[in-house]
Amino acid sequence: MVFFTVMTNTTDAGQATLESRSHLTHGTLVAAVVAVAVAQIGLSIPAVLNGLFQLDLNTSSTQLTWISDAFLVPVTLFELTFGVLGDLFGRKRLLAIGSALMVIGTLIAFFTPGAGTSTGARVAVLWTGQGIAGIGAAAILPTSVAMLAAGTHDVATRAKAISIWAAALTGAGFVSPLLGGLLARAHHSGGPNASWRYAFLALAVAALISTVVTLLLAQDSSAPEGRSLDWPGQITIAIALFALLFGVIQGADDGWASAKVVAGFVVAAVFLAMFVLVERRTDRPLIQLDLFSNRIFVASAIVTVIGMFAYLGTAYTTSIRLSAIQGYSPLKTSIGFVCLNIMGVVLFPVSAKMIERYNPGWVLAAGMACIGAGDLVLAAIPATHLSIAAIAVPLLVVGVGFKLAVTSITVVAVNSVPTNKAGMASGATSMLRDFGLTLGPAVIGAIALTRAADEIAAKLAASPQLSAALEGFNQAPQHAPAAARPELEEAVGAVSSGPLGANAVPGTITLPNGQTQAFNPLKDVAFHALSNAYAVGYLVCGVAALVAALIAAVLLGGRRHHDAFLDQP
Repeated sequence: MVFFTVMTNTTDAGQATLESRSHLTHGTLVAAVVAVAVAQIGLSIPAVLNGLFQLDLNTSSTQLTWISDAFLVPVTLFELTFGVLGDLFGRKRLLAIGSALMVIGTLIAFFTPGAGTSTGARVAVLWTGQGIAGIGAAAILPTSVAMLAAGTHDVATRAKAISIWAAALTGAGFVSPLLGGLLARAHHSGGPNASWRYAFLALAVAALISTVVTLLLAQDSSAPEGRSLDWPGQITIAIALFALLFGVIQGADDGWASAKVVAGFVVAAVFLAMFVLVERRTDRPLIQLDLFSNRIFVASAIVTVIGMFAYLGTAYTTSIRLSAIQGYSPLKTSIGFVCLNIMGVVLFPVSAKMIERYNPGWVLAAGMACIGAGDLVLAAIPATHLSIAAIAVPLLVVGVGFKLAVTSITVVAVNSVPTNKAGMASGATSMLRDFGLTLGPAVIGAIALTRAADEIAAKLAASPQLSAALEGFNQAPQHAPAAARPELEEAVGAVSSGPLGANAVPGTITLPNGQTQAFNPLKDVAFHALSNAYAVGYLVCGVAALVAALIAAVLLGGRRHHDAFLDQP
């Protein structure tokens, strides 16, 4: 592998010539930017709605985690395949299909049934919509960046295009919580907690606009030479990643030693080994494992997974802290996410110039260090500090880090391979990025909820008075009038569902005569347990980000910056 000054491809000169004559059009740039913005809104919008999901659907903690990961898991599983499909059959068509799938998925989520349907059935509908939308996003993310790579042929122009793409990514993250927060204030016939559905309706409209823009404005590109569908590779890696994520998410609910969770981890290990064997023996693999002999690609891959885990783990922890623990409304919760995302918009004019002027490895390390520093500060601020001003500055610092990191990661990875392999490289990088993002809510949720449940159990074991109060609360529906029994049973079920449910039910209620009566004995205990547990979540994210910063500095920081792309001899 060598860097070269003039764009050539000795393995396929004809294809390289075709790609080099293709220049990025404004219509293609607009289509890619709009599509990736829609995908990012789909990824981000549950963050401010978690509190309403729980109140409206009566979800367990694990069900709540799966609402976000139902979107993220298919993104992670199918990005490699969609990178190949775009190379083979044309990226314009695939980008339009991805946006259309997001229209379908978000409309299904919008039509999630109301209170007359069981919780399991309602959550299943929402999961289905999120899953279909996630498949659409899996097509959009690698395809959009590959379209930019196909039309740019030097570091400066590619860095500028990808910086615009990354700005759309972070800008959408900025708009998404505001959109969700504002729409959640609208009246819905299903009640005040049902208004989260309007956010999905708005996303469906945006995805429809993206579909039309792509069909009308985008220029097609492809690189079919040497590419084919690798079904054995796709199946084995999809099963491996799904089994791993399933084990991580279900561990908090079923127990880490449960047969279901252990089986998930075993299946993940077996199918990952099978994937490696399959890829080594096929002539046209889903991803060329030789990529991982390139230090640039390997380092960026490791940093991508760890760093994106830290970032979305931070976002997920912030969402739970503000909405589910402190009880903020979606609009007030969105203020935290404005702090988290606004620096990506502010730094847009700066980030591309930084990558052109400085070694991308140092920019990547600096970004990860900012995420780590912000998280360590957040970990030291308990949820008893109810003002959002207490966490605004560290969230801004994390946002600075994400903007620097996401731009430099993409530039380093895509520039490390020939242009006609841009789909493979961007697909692999997107898969790794979104695998890290998917791990964020899964791992942090599992750690925090397990820790909170253990703390609550310890408090109950140490206090016979608290245990007796909880027993009396659990038996209250049996002694209540028939008219009040369903509401009491719902409250008891919520408290029994886990720490988040126990925190959601008020500690006191106001009687018709205006007097206040004790109600949920675990409210205060659950609040402090969750505060402590999610502080640990911030700490884990901070340590992970600092590890990523160290890896980037050591493995990439000392490498000279070049102005051409890597190619095969």
